[in-house]
Amino acid sequence: MARYERWNAILELLAQEGRLSVEEAAASLSVSTATIRRDFDQLAQQQMLMRTRGGAVAQSVSYDLPLRYKTARHAGEKHRIAEKAAELVGPGAIVGMNGGTTTSELARVLATRADLNAETGPPVTIVTNALNIANELTLRPHIKIVLTGGVARPQSYELIGPLAGGVLEQVTLDIAFIGVNAIGVEGGAGAHHEGEASVNHLLMSRAAKVVVVADSSKVGARAFARICPIDEVDALVTDKNMTEEAAGDFADAGVEVIRA
Repeated sequence: MARYERWNAILELLAQEGRLSVEEAAASLSVSTATIRRDFDQLAQQQMLMRTRGGAVAQSVSYDLPLRYKTARHAGEKHRIAEKAAELVGPGAIVGMNGGTTTSELARVLATRADLNAETGPPVTIVTNALNIANELTLRPHIKIVLTGGVARPQSYELIGPLAGGVLEQVTLDIAFIGVNAIGVEGGAGAHHEGEASVNHLLMSRAAKVVVVADSSKVGARAFARICPIDEVDALVTDKNMTEEAAGDFADAGVEVIRA
């Protein structure tokens, strides 16, 4: 298990239990106690948990690992989802995109797609509140980047707050790709942070089509803040691990399920 995957697993265990001993974590992750002690110390230095004698306790941010540490989770699924979602984008499209690991992967796929790189064709416009996506795509001549205003949130590299609305209220999007922390028929789409949820909802409200991109681990999960009810989502691009029952429930709710 890679370090970032292990860190994420530790934080998920802490989110569930509230407290974790070195021995419990080592047994759960099948690694040595020395490895867990180092992990605990490094996570404590980044204020992701509080160190205790023989273990650790959860911080309020334990459920929300920074984006740079999430990239290793379900990496293959995220790339396949990104490739499938990219098929929905044609030359000259105006695309909205929030932050997150799956949308970041989607941005990379769009940046390298040969048919969008034609010098004579209209550029794809990407409107985003994600600093990392804007940074990666700024030097791509065939992609026009529009970055919202707002206050940067370190965990997700997203700009949030009322300043983001100034730009989003002035644009119209062909399609919006929304990465989420949770999605379900009953609960709709959700995010761990209320500021992200608010900007994400405004972004999708400007689009003719709303597509949620999420690996199957997000299906049926719960998150603190609601982005939107399920009837505001047109399609869900996910991986093949999604159950037939869940896919049927989404279809019954009017959501097209696209499996990568």
